[in-house]
Amino acid sequence: MLRLLTQGRSNREIAEELFISPKTASVHVSRIMAKLGVVSRLQAVAAARDRGLA
Repeated sequence: MLRLLTQGRSNREIAEELFISPKTASVHVSRIMAKLGVVSRLQAVAAARDRGLA
């Protein structure tokens, strides 16, 4: 999930890649952002890279 997020994929694209619904992808992305302590997808990507996760 995080890898796809760092690739700039939309929730719909993530959902298609993982064979889940876009709503489920949205929930997962929101939870990842919360765990990283960020409020945007761009910040999530930066935080993931800073922490060596992506």
